[in-house]
Amino acid sequence: MTSTPAPRVSLRQFWADLPPAGRWLLSTVAVQTLGRGLTLPFTVIYMHEVRGISLDLAGVLMAVIAVVALIVTAPGGALTDRWGARRMLLIATTSQLVGCVILAFATTPWAFALGFCFIGLNFGISWPAFNALIATIVSGEARQQYFGVNFALVNLGIGLGGVIGGVFADVDNPMSFTWIFLGDAASMLVPIGLLLGPLRHVHGRSERPSDEDAGDEPGTYAAILRQPAVLWLSALTFLAVFVGYGQMEAGFPAFARQVSEVSTSVIGFAFAVNTVVIVTLQFWVLRRISGHRRTRVLLVMLVLWSTAWLALGLTGLVPATVAATVGVLVFHSLFALGETMLQPTIPAITNDMAPDHLRGRYNAVNSGAFQAGTILAPIVAGFLLRHQLGSVFIGMLVVGCVAMVGLALALERRISPAVNGVGPAAGPPEPVGATEAAPSGQVPLA
Repeated sequence: MTSTPAPRVSLRQFWADLPPAGRWLLSTVAVQTLGRGLTLPFTVIYMHEVRGISLDLAGVLMAVIAVVALIVTAPGGALTDRWGARRMLLIATTSQLVGCVILAFATTPWAFALGFCFIGLNFGISWPAFNALIATIVSGEARQQYFGVNFALVNLGIGLGGVIGGVFADVDNPMSFTWIFLGDAASMLVPIGLLLGPLRHVHGRSERPSDEDAGDEPGTYAAILRQPAVLWLSALTFLAVFVGYGQMEAGFPAFARQVSEVSTSVIGFAFAVNTVVIVTLQFWVLRRISGHRRTRVLLVMLVLWSTAWLALGLTGLVPATVAATVGVLVFHSLFALGETMLQPTIPAITNDMAPDHLRGRYNAVNSGAFQAGTILAPIVAGFLLRHQLGSVFIGMLVVGCVAMVGLALALERRISPAVNGVGPAAGPPEPVGATEAAPSGQVPLA
């Protein structure tokens, strides 16, 4: 990996350099995502084994989240640029709360579809809004570190939630699933309280440059999508989600139950292993990849992911055995190590590429690619696994990883060294309020 000299900042120094708003966000991330961990590993199992919904229909229903998210992503990004990230995040988290309450008591496909619509609304809005909020807080190398540390804390919350969910979730006791979904809903009260309390004066919005015509074409989605670098990055994000997160949420639990034949507690523990790897290694990885080309870091990730899916595939040869259990845990260990390389890179590339006043739209484009991957992933997984095509499922994912190698190298040729993480480092984040005038009663993020 091509590199340039870069100072290795300690975690303590990173925290000390953050503005107060950044510290508030990071200090509550794990609590916010605890509820997500309660339900993430068990949603497909809940629909299929508790409510009697077939695997392929469950896959289609899971895709509703991404369909709705894809529909609202573009307007969500534009409104983030116009209204500010804080207002949009309040709408998003409230929608997530409502959706989880509906799922807690859902017994029919239509009820699940309604709940997933609200959750999709959250996903579609929160991605561009939250990433834009982070990008206005920090800049330069600190931005990549922030995305990585935030991701580690997200996984800490999800992992702890997965362990708790694995203890309480019981397919013979439907009420146990009702309680974990209500727990997911309750966790949304944390970000809502944060946005209405300590961060109530933060809007996370940048004004358009004074010399830019309000009707200038570069501010439109069409103009953004005409940039080759944006198209290659979007394709890379789509495929990363299809072979990665989309399958981890839907394909992995189904494969582990139907092909590997491991218990729900093993699946919950596998997500916990995922968390331990990310939480313990994320900052170490951040220090090692600092100054290296982000596209080359992605190549290392793809080697890890390919190996992980092959390890999971081998468990199908020894179902319901200790070896299958070990294989499932090895899968999540390798997959998690790859995640520590993915999460700091693609968001950093996106936000280093984006002008400040269009950050919401650029993140929305990347979010749209993400949602498209999550639409297709559960549908394909449900179809293949319902028809006992586990080997085809694994082979497809490995081929997808190989295809991503070509996409990463193509993207590398179309972005500047600075966007790829090897250019001159940007300066430290400016103090809050340094670059834009605040509306009455509001303190902006610089």
